[in-house]
Amino acid sequence: MSAQTPDYAQLTADISAHLKPLRTDTPAVMKAFGELGKAAITTGALDEKTKELIALAIGVTQRCDGCIGFHVKALVRLGATKAELEEMLGVATYMGGGPALMYAANALAAWDQFTAAQASA
Repeated sequence: MSAQTPDYAQLTADISAHLKPLRTDTPAVMKAFGELGKAAITTGALDEKTKELIALAIGVTQRCDGCIGFHVKALVRLGATKAELEEMLGVATYMGGGPALMYAANALAAWDQFTAAQASA
């Protein structure tokens, strides 16, 4: 892993740890955000995997490494394929241009990290 590529398992763990004070100090807000996330991702007309692909596309276009980490981790858990990931990244790049392409590369790095961790578990 290069100095420029985040360790996505560590990044997501660090973010979760850094959010603990907000969970304590603003519990209603954090509970509402968690409930919103669950409601948004719950299978309906679109399945959970499709919704996670959409969430990751938004994270890529918004240049959010934390979002990339959490949503790639979810996609690996949900059994997404690398081909599905790459097609979505193509659309994200189309919509977000060059900056999104740079974060698409980060999403692929996160994919490699989380799939390697899953394979060794």
